Amino acid sequence: MIGLISATAAGAAARDRLAAAWPDRTRVYEGPVGDAVRTAFAQCEQLVCFLATGAVVRLVAPLLSGKTEDPGVVCVDEGGRFAVSLLGGHAGGANELAREVGEVLGAEPVVTTATDAVDLPGLDTLGLPVEGDVAGVSRALLDGEAVALRAEVPWPLPPLPVAEEGPYTIRLTDRLVTAAEREVVLRPPTLVVGVGASKGAPTEEVLGLVGDALREAGLSVASVAELATVDAKAGEAGIVEAARRLGVPLVTYSAEELAGVDVPNPSDAPLAAVGTPSVAEAAALVGGGELLVPKRKSAASPAMATCAVVRRPGRGRLAVVGLGPGARDLLTPRAQAELRRASVLVGLDQYVDQIRDLLRPGTRVLESGLGAEEERARTAVEEARKGQAVALIGSGDAGVYAMASPALAEASDDIDVVGVPGVTAALAAGAILGAPLGHDHVSISLSDLHTPWEVIERRVRAAAEADIVVTFYNPRSRGRDWQLPKALGILAEHRTPATPVGVVRNASRPDESSRLTTLGSLDPATVDMMTVVTVGNTATRDIAGRMVTPRGYRWQSAQEGSE
Repeated sequence: MIGLISATAAGAAARDRLAAAWPDRTRVYEGPVGDAVRTAFAQCEQLVCFLATGAVVRLVAPLLSGKTEDPGVVCVDEGGRFAVSLLGGHAGGANELAREVGEVLGAEPVVTTATDAVDLPGLDTLGLPVEGDVAGVSRALLDGEAVALRAEVPWPLPPLPVAEEGPYTIRLTDRLVTAAEREVVLRPPTLVVGVGASKGAPTEEVLGLVGDALREAGLSVASVAELATVDAKAGEAGIVEAARRLGVPLVTYSAEELAGVDVPNPSDAPLAAVGTPSVAEAAALVGGGELLVPKRKSAASPAMATCAVVRRPGRGRLAVVGLGPGARDLLTPRAQAELRRASVLVGLDQYVDQIRDLLRPGTRVLESGLGAEEERARTAVEEARKGQAVALIGSGDAGVYAMASPALAEASDDIDVVGVPGVTAALAAGAILGAPLGHDHVSISLSDLHTPWEVIERRVRAAAEADIVVTFYNPRSRGRDWQLPKALGILAEHRTPATPVGVVRNASRPDESSRLTTLGSLDPATVDMMTVVTVGNTATRDIAGRMVTPRGYRWQSAQEGSE
């Protein structure tokens, strides 16, 4: 919950705007400001104070406990011009909160955390348990000193300016190790603990067994991702409470699923009790991985719990990102976030140039020229399989005549894939022309590089006969100049010469140009590969110089009846 505190009428007005925007996230604290701050500080994860920073410093100073315990605090000035991340920038989420408050109130977020100031991801913001010399290693990264990354297990980290060797180290491991001097240890959630238990097994017995198994195997409890068991034990109090205390989810599987998992130590006892010859080992191994701790029983007599530990391989992450038609303000916030998250960027060189300034320091860029789409797709998938966080970029929407389809054809279920939509060329052109896509429409590429012309022609003819608005991608190049006239001729068999046609070149870019013409007047020689051609249907009209396709034919009938 976010506590909101104000002292003046202007502050209360801004406070109420924020409360209205986030009704489920915020709570307004009334009364004397000092009392309100003390109460909110104790009750909330974050605070937004519509007060001077000096006043807030004095009010919260006696309340501070520590970096990991204190809430994040953001101050908004009386004029609503700035949202200042004052306390808990990383651990308390105040930096991100300042940005969110800024978006709602139109204020400029002020973030002074050193890593954020130079666009480096904070080591304590990676979503992983962190130990060791965070301040020292972060300072080394900021100062450009050599920091080595020792990844003992693969995990998709964001870009970090690391070296092969250096006096400082970031160690990525699930082993039970103590951070050395000048070292930070990051704990990825790679371990799955399978658990079986008799009815009424005590929580302490389950926890003791899990703790002993991890410790003796030299594994860190901070890297446990989940407890896993059979459906029949989903409500077993000792297992449920053990998962709660460990702070991990309890995942359950049916007996049939577990019975199909090959395990080294099957047993008749669980088969008779719950219908599978293995619970602990099978539940841990369902998702694959390396069995680090075979089934073992608790030390109690009689033993009421069993466990097994598996290391699942870190899954790489592939984000297929649409960059939009070219204008920076048409690049979505989600796309920008994925570009900043990626440690490896793969893309066409000219698209990389468009967004190179958005990449964080340390991002590895793999770029290539035109015609290497399948090679780029393979490269992106290969990098993700190495455990990297990869962004594969394409113009417009990555799923429309772009990189998503070749990438997903290469990818299997051993990596995570995220699609990030983008504004397509057809949509960008449509917005420039007016509303040509107001009813059913189709996009057709006239490039026969990957698709035989016979197939393209059949699709154009079907769209013509169905009276559907058509947007042509890749309409004409120097070596391919007859396809557009042929396609327009097919449409002309079903539409009048007066049918509106919109022609947009380099939509949304500085050299954008557009014109509205007709099917009978369009000169194909004026069109190139940077152009999108939209041909209306029989209902499309030129209204005040704008291309408009009505949502339904009733609109057309009413218009014609009034003429």
